[in-house]
Amino acid sequence: MAKLSDLQNIGKVLEARLVEAGVDTPETLRELGSREALVRLREADPGACVRELYALEGAIRGIKDTALPEEVKAELRAFHKSLGRAGE
Repeated sequence: MAKLSDLQNIGKVLEARLVEAGVDTPETLRELGSREALVRLREADPGACVRELYALEGAIRGIKDTALPEEVKAELRAFHKSLGRAGE
Protein backbone atom coordinates (compact mmCIF):
# COMPACT_ATOMS: atom_id res chain seq x y z
CA MET A 1 0.00 0.00 0.00
CA ALA A 2 1.27 3.46 -0.87
CA LYS A 3 2.33 5.75 1.96
CA LEU A 4 1.97 9.51 2.12
CA SER A 5 5.76 9.80 2.26
CA ASP A 6 5.89 8.11 -1.16
CA LEU A 7 4.43 11.32 -2.58
CA GLN A 8 6.46 14.29 -3.74
CA ASN A 9 7.02 16.88 -0.96
CA ILE A 10 5.82 14.66 1.91
CA GLY A 11 8.51 13.72 4.39
CA LYS A 12 8.20 11.57 7.49
CA VAL A 13 7.34 14.49 9.80
CA LEU A 14 4.55 15.86 7.59
CA GLU A 15 3.33 12.31 7.00
CA ALA A 16 3.03 11.73 10.76
CA ARG A 17 1.18 15.01 11.23
CA LEU A 18 -1.22 14.18 8.39
CA VAL A 19 -1.92 10.71 9.80
CA GLU A 20 -2.59 12.29 13.19
CA ALA A 21 -5.06 14.64 11.46
CA GLY A 22 -6.90 11.72 9.85
CA VAL A 23 -5.30 11.98 6.41
CA ASP A 24 -3.66 8.57 6.35
CA THR A 25 -3.32 7.59 2.68
CA PRO A 26 -2.46 9.28 -0.62
CA GLU A 27 -6.01 8.50 -1.75
CA THR A 28 -7.48 10.31 1.24
CA LEU A 29 -5.25 13.32 0.54
CA ARG A 30 -6.37 13.41 -3.09
CA GLU A 31 -10.04 13.06 -2.14
CA LEU A 32 -9.86 15.84 0.47
CA GLY A 33 -7.64 18.18 -1.51
CA SER A 34 -4.85 20.33 -0.19
CA ARG A 35 -7.09 22.96 1.39
CA GLU A 36 -9.14 20.55 3.51
CA ALA A 37 -6.01 18.63 4.47
CA LEU A 38 -4.45 21.87 5.72
CA VAL A 39 -7.61 22.73 7.68
CA ARG A 40 -7.32 19.34 9.39
CA LEU A 41 -3.63 19.89 10.08
CA ARG A 42 -4.41 23.27 11.63
CA GLU A 43 -6.88 21.70 14.05
CA ALA A 44 -3.91 19.95 15.68
CA ASP A 45 -1.30 22.62 14.84
CA PRO A 46 -2.70 26.14 14.32
CA GLY A 47 0.72 27.19 13.03
CA ALA A 48 0.52 25.04 9.88
CA CYS A 49 1.93 27.34 7.21
CA VAL A 50 1.38 28.19 3.58
CA ARG A 51 4.52 26.24 2.62
CA GLU A 52 2.81 23.09 3.89
CA LEU A 53 -0.21 23.95 1.76
CA TYR A 54 2.09 24.24 -1.27
CA ALA A 55 3.65 20.88 -0.38
CA LEU A 56 0.23 19.23 -0.14
CA GLU A 57 -0.93 20.67 -3.46
CA GLY A 58 2.30 19.61 -5.14
CA ALA A 59 1.94 16.11 -3.67
CA ILE A 60 -1.54 15.82 -5.12
CA ARG A 61 -0.30 17.02 -8.52
CA GLY A 62 2.83 14.87 -8.37
CA ILE A 63 5.20 17.83 -8.71
CA LYS A 64 7.65 19.70 -6.48
CA ASP A 65 5.97 22.49 -4.57
CA THR A 66 8.38 24.95 -6.18
CA ALA A 67 7.01 23.96 -9.61
CA LEU A 68 3.45 25.01 -8.82
CA PRO A 69 2.24 27.71 -11.22
CA GLU A 70 2.33 31.19 -9.68
CA GLU A 71 -1.43 31.60 -10.10
CA VAL A 72 -1.99 28.41 -8.07
CA LYS A 73 0.37 29.68 -5.37
CA ALA A 74 -1.56 32.97 -5.29
CA GLU A 75 -4.86 31.10 -4.82
CA LEU A 76 -3.34 28.98 -2.07
CA ARG A 77 -1.88 32.06 -0.33
CA ALA A 78 -5.30 33.74 -0.42
CA PHE A 79 -6.93 30.62 1.04
CA HIS A 80 -4.30 30.38 3.79
CA LYS A 81 -4.74 34.06 4.62
CA SER A 82 -8.53 33.58 4.80
CA LEU A 83 -8.03 31.06 7.60
CA GLY A 84 -6.54 33.75 9.81
CA ARG A 85 -3.78 33.32 12.32
CA ALA A 86 -3.92 31.11 15.36
CA GLY A 87 -5.93 32.70 18.14
CA GLU A 88 -7.70 35.25 15.94
